[in-house]
Amino acid sequence: MNRIEGQASMDETTKTDGLPQTAAQTGPQTGGAQRHLPGNDRPTLKTIAFMTGLGITTVSRALKDAPDIGAETKERVRLVARQVGYQPNRAGVRLRTGKTNVISLVLSLEEEIMGLTSPIVVGISEVLAATPYHLVVTPYSPSRDALAPVRYVLDTGAADGVIISRTEPKDARVALMLERNFPFATHGRTDMGLAHPYHDYDNEGFAYAAVRTLVERGRRRLTLLQPPPHLTFHRHMRNGFDRAVRDFGVETIPFDTVDIDHSLIDIRTAFESLLRGGAVPDGIVSGSGAGTIALIAAIEATGRKIGADLDLVSKVPSDFLGWLRPEVITMKEDIRHAGHELAKAVLARIAGQPPEELQSLSGLDRSKS
Repeated sequence: MNRIEGQASMDETTKTDGLPQTAAQTGPQTGGAQRHLPGNDRPTLKTIAFMTGLGITTVSRALKDAPDIGAETKERVRLVARQVGYQPNRAGVRLRTGKTNVISLVLSLEEEIMGLTSPIVVGISEVLAATPYHLVVTPYSPSRDALAPVRYVLDTGAADGVIISRTEPKDARVALMLERNFPFATHGRTDMGLAHPYHDYDNEGFAYAAVRTLVERGRRRLTLLQPPPHLTFHRHMRNGFDRAVRDFGVETIPFDTVDIDHSLIDIRTAFESLLRGGAVPDGIVSGSGAGTIALIAAIEATGRKIGADLDLVSKVPSDFLGWLRPEVITMKEDIRHAGHELAKAVLARIAGQPPEELQSLSGLDRSKS
């Protein structure tokens, strides 16, 4: 049974799989008499043993899927464990096995602003739900030491594996975890020449396809709202955009005073200034769904209309923008799928699978063209 925890809030809710609490706290009935659980606030192996009539050792081995325990017994033990909301005691598990059964997801505050946090958490949780692992989300601000959350996990043994995002070409977090031989996976690639597990989106392919779409609509003066230069996917997106501009023989309108990490107000102000200047684009590629909202506001503030005066192609993490603004061409990056791939990669690395076998890349999902 998987649980998500935030670093600042450790509230726990005991689940009973839809059963009334009284039903989950009572055992099988014998001769019409109800069997009551021993007085204990937290369900334990002893609780399950009492309810099933099995020994504590048998219950423990059944929950660990031991090969010498029958399938029917395992199913009975798991059913009771679910009903009473049993969770292994982490301190005990750590003492016995040296494991925490925790995966730490380190996310920056910018990812919440861009709407990436919820789908990636959901995706990771869906994979972990079938395992003993729990997810702990650790937020941090890039204005502080981005290495600190990773160093904390490594120094304290707070998790068995780490997932990080916003990778840089020479990423100190990756270097440190490789040096410590610690299991991890990255949302994004690096340029370090060192093999490590990752899942990434084909941002180069996105930018190339976006330019091609704009050219097919007759647009000839194009601009790009790009990722910040210190992140690896800045180079990927920029390469795709520049290559397409060369291949299709169109003009680039520079727009580098802001990037997708800037506030929506800053993006709107900068783009409105560009639209009121001399060189005005008629086609825009946006690397952020949130940033696109600011671009739309600037376009409308200058009296222009998308689809008539210019066209806009945006990468998005969900379908919401397309529902609200069908005139915007959207290409979806499936962040939930990324969560699936990252969770599977870090679990496989914990199990000892080579990092070269744990690398994946998602292609385009064109929502509307």
